Amino acid sequence: MNTPDFTIIGENIHCTRVVKRGGIRGHVFDDGTEAVKYRTGGDLNFVRVPEHFEKTQPYQQGNLKHFMIAVWKGVNCDGEDAAEGERYITYEVERQTKAGATFLDLNVDELSHRINEQIEAMRWLVQFVQSVAGIPPSIDSSNSEIIQAGLEAYGGSAGRPMVNSVALERLDTLDLIVEHGAKCIISAAAESGMPENAEERLENASRVVDAATDRGIALEDMYIDPLFFPVSVDKAYGPHALEAISMLRQRFGEDVHITGGMSNVSFGLPKRALVNETFVKLAVEAGADSGIIDPIQVKIDRAMALDMDSQRVRYAVDLLEGRDDFAMNYITAFRSGELD
Repeated sequence: MNTPDFTIIGENIHCTRVVKRGGIRGHVFDDGTEAVKYRTGGDLNFVRVPEHFEKTQPYQQGNLKHFMIAVWKGVNCDGEDAAEGERYITYEVERQTKAGATFLDLNVDELSHRINEQIEAMRWLVQFVQSVAGIPPSIDSSNSEIIQAGLEAYGGSAGRPMVNSVALERLDTLDLIVEHGAKCIISAAAESGMPENAEERLENASRVVDAATDRGIALEDMYIDPLFFPVSVDKAYGPHALEAISMLRQRFGEDVHITGGMSNVSFGLPKRALVNETFVKLAVEAGADSGIIDPIQVKIDRAMALDMDSQRVRYAVDLLEGRDDFAMNYITAFRSGELD
């Protein structure tokens, strides 16, 4: 099968992302201070962990929120400290772009619990990314004020921006999308929780699409996210997602786009790339034409070239189509080496 026309919303510039302390991306200097390490052109580079981050829960649980650290340095520091954060964000912008991203998803919600600090961080991040990126941002937040700050900070040099996301509980975000000429991701979430099946996804998303259409937003500027959940938790999550994609495509035709955080399906599982890329292929066959993914880890051309008759892929298909309770067969196959 040929690689489809697939819109990649690069998910990595996000303050929730973690690397392990002491892991392959972590580094401890002789004085005991820690850093995130990465390479550019063969050179080893570091983003040093500010002292106050050592008091945070993620740090104490063995994690480094590397983009949170980089953004914090960019917003709050100057000189070499600020440059460390800027270089790291530039590195990831270039990697995501080279790997095929169409948009760069930017999220700062977890940087602080104070709205004024979140707004300041989003403004800074959008302005900085715009200065080094050739593709537009996807302004990602659960708060309309933060989305507004991001849209106002973007000058439009790389093309029309995107907003991630609009949901029933915040339809006012649609007015910002109209005002700024943005594209939008439409969430299938309900006003008070997550959908339980494909029908609820279709109903919730349809109500938001109707509200967007009423405001003059074109279908081709809408990217519907049916919401994807870990299949290791409930074997029904995969079938619900795939069925919702098919139903949405049937309801809205070819003009609308269907996207979503596709790597969510593999959370907690080994060999995540196999599950993710198998899900991408199944999702595209069901009608998806976009994904909120890390294109460095999830390769669309590789996904579309999967041998669906191979045993290792069959384990992933059974898992994603609801024929593997609690992923037991998949995990057993992993332990026996059948997924290698």
